[in-house]
Amino acid sequence: MKLDGKEIYIRFTEEADAEDVLRLQNNNRNFFQLYSPKKEESFYTLETQLKSIQEAIEKRKNDQFYSFAMFHKATNELIGLVTFMDILRGALQSCFIGYFLDQKHNGKGYMTEAVKLVVQYGFEHLSLHRIEAGVMPHNIGSIRVLEKAGFEKEGIARKNVKINGKWEDHQVLAIINENM
Repeated sequence: MKLDGKEIYIRFTEEADAEDVLRLQNNNRNFFQLYSPKKEESFYTLETQLKSIQEAIEKRKNDQFYSFAMFHKATNELIGLVTFMDILRGALQSCFIGYFLDQKHNGKGYMTEAVKLVVQYGFEHLSLHRIEAGVMPHNIGSIRVLEKAGFEKEGIARKNVKINGKWEDHQVLAIINENM
């Protein structure tokens, strides 16, 4: 599976991506930490990244989690990841989306392009009805990405994610598959 955009392309994360994912995590460690739950030192090892990818592959087979690797077309460099997590079936047909992008590529529209591609995949191939995101209210860039991809603000989830030892509010945004 490969999804082609204008500047980027996306495919499912593979075991062979482990070193590139580790590089991405290490190169952006301080930047990603501003918006993510605290990670143990062991997270920043090849073994942990490989295990994480292997678990994602297994969860994808069980329709529980989808991890997409994002590459810059001109260089074939892995520049980010997008995930569908907490997939709910039955009457809900929904999930949460998460993503991160190499800081040096921020502001170029790559993540907006990636989110649009995976949302389309989620609606057309996974038959999702709703995709939801939570973003810290001061993360304006991430909110803009989601809004440009068609997500709408729904409200504030108060103190719902612990970031760097502090419970943080998150802006809830969602997109609905109007074809369902």
